[in-house]
Amino acid sequence: MAFIKALLYLFVYPGLLFLFVYSTLCEWVDRKVYARLQNRIGPLHTGRSGILQPLADFVKLLAKEDIVPEKADKKVFALLPVFGLAFVATAALYLPLWHYTPEAVSYNSFPGDLIILVYLLSLPTLVFFLAGWHSTSVFAGIGGMRVLTMFFGYEVPMLLAVLGPAILAGSWRLAEIAAFYQAQPELLCINLIGFVVALITLQAKLERIPFDIPHAETEIAGGTFAEYSGRKLAFFRLMSDIEMVVGAGLIAAVFLAGFPGGLWLGLLNFVIKTLVIVCLLSVMKAAFARLRIDQMVAFSWRFLAPVSVLQLLVVILIKGYITR
Repeated sequence: MAFIKALLYLFVYPGLLFLFVYSTLCEWVDRKVYARLQNRIGPLHTGRSGILQPLADFVKLLAKEDIVPEKADKKVFALLPVFGLAFVATAALYLPLWHYTPEAVSYNSFPGDLIILVYLLSLPTLVFFLAGWHSTSVFAGIGGMRVLTMFFGYEVPMLLAVLGPAILAGSWRLAEIAAFYQAQPELLCINLIGFVVALITLQAKLERIPFDIPHAETEIAGGTFAEYSGRKLAFFRLMSDIEMVVGAGLIAAVFLAGFPGGLWLGLLNFVIKTLVIVCLLSVMKAAFARLRIDQMVAFSWRFLAPVSVLQLLVVILIKGYITR
């Protein structure tokens, strides 16, 4: 039974099948909300209200010609989208969706899995950089360098933001952090500053407006993905969608008390909370204009990092008062 449950976890829920279906749904929600905020309609004709448009786009890209630059390292160029997809899919397995007793989830939940999840979410940035570097294109190379530059801006504030709730909960294990705030929901408000910082840094990690400078079409013709096409580009787009789902799941698990209620109610909690976060990201996307790369890094170190440290100090003081 444990083996069957592990297979279901890997390939069905919250494994590859669920991630594929739900990430395309989140892309549709993101596009619809973003369009409505700009007084547009968004996806409309493919499926009811255009709900199948992300799936149609994915299938269409799979059918497109797959072009590899003549001077590119063909093996690395082809493997990078697969590695990126593997990183974010693996990260999803650490979300506390079935994590209700340590015995039930011993195969993938352990003390410190919060750090592992944050680490796995940082690897796609390296994949994006290598994709631009190995494309042997000036535009892709500039995009890759911008991705790496941004990484040094937002990654530290993001880590500090998620550490605050972990310190207050007294655990580095996602399931235990979620259980702590489920038992004491009144403490959630203490992490409000960290929640805002985590949202902003997730937007930067996903390279969405106003942090989409690595892909600025008007300047560098799509940046990192300028030389990618066909199924490789489809995998990169799917990877970005899954990364959004996992990032939203991480924020929900740490700042919104996780996903209590067993399998089905837990799934409903996961969908509702992650969709709320996706909608907040869409509002942020519609409300701001693109920042320059130096503005993004300066914003991270002048504002996000100090605010994250402030959040940590507040949590440590409250933790000391509670345990005194």
